[in-house]
Amino acid sequence: MATFVAFLRAVNVGQRWVKMAHLREHLGSSGFTDVETHIQSGNVRVTTTLRSAATVEARLREVISEEFGFDVPVVVRTPAQLRRTAEQAEQASSPLGPDARRYVTFTTGGLSAAGRSALEAWDEDGERVVVLDPDVLLLLTKPAHQAKLTNARLERLTGATGTARDLKVVRALAEKWG
Repeated sequence: MATFVAFLRAVNVGQRWVKMAHLREHLGSSGFTDVETHIQSGNVRVTTTLRSAATVEARLREVISEEFGFDVPVVVRTPAQLRRTAEQAEQASSPLGPDARRYVTFTTGGLSAAGRSALEAWDEDGERVVVLDPDVLLLLTKPAHQAKLTNARLERLTGATGTARDLKVVRALAEKWG
């Protein structure tokens, strides 16, 4: 059995509501075991007989999207990968100073060389990017809702699906499930 941490995108936003108790029950009845969730933003830990992260991502996306009636992109990491990303995000130096807020965007599909270059060159006022490969650290000196590097823009630049979490959440997940 393998353990994975899944990050669901666009759940519990507007009319798209996924109750975590229902999600845990549904995943349990869909072949996943030891299902746990953390807060309402779609952080899930599962154990499965599936071995490939890509297979787990696809299976979770399929069973969650079918159950809740809308597409739910999923990004999966092993506990070790989650720990590594959390450590890298914590240790990365910030060209915006020590008070910059940190957000980790977990990506799936990998970053192309052109996408990586576009992110490394990102130079929007109050925003900088550090590529953690395969994930992305967004540094902000403004409120997150004002950031120009949205999930949609990141996808256009890199071709990778992404979902962001505040570093506090990533840290908590790494301690809890890493």
